[in-house]
Amino acid sequence: MAAMTLESVGADQLDVARRSSNGRASKTLHSGTRLRQTLMALVAGTRLDEHQSPGDATVLCLSGQVTLHASDRSVVVPAGSLVDVPPQRHDLVADEDSLVILTVGLG
Repeated sequence: MAAMTLESVGADQLDVARRSSNGRASKTLHSGTRLRQTLMALVAGTRLDEHQSPGDATVLCLSGQVTLHASDRSVVVPAGSLVDVPPQRHDLVADEDSLVILTVGLG
């Protein structure tokens, strides 16, 4: 079991994202047999293209703001908010430089 400071890891990942050609960076925080948690840094305007989740999932916005789009529905996720990711195809757009934790249930 290793402790980490999300603030320091997040700041590092935002620096990487700002230098990246695709405007994003990520770091796996936990990967087990039933659960995966990933810290994602997204520069404003960056889109995670439409995709399907492999299982139950949530997005926790630590800083900034993102918008989750699924079908004809959009949900704005400001800092401090947690939303369920819908089971249908969806995408995620950073409205401003943002840090999110994606939690996915596996199997």
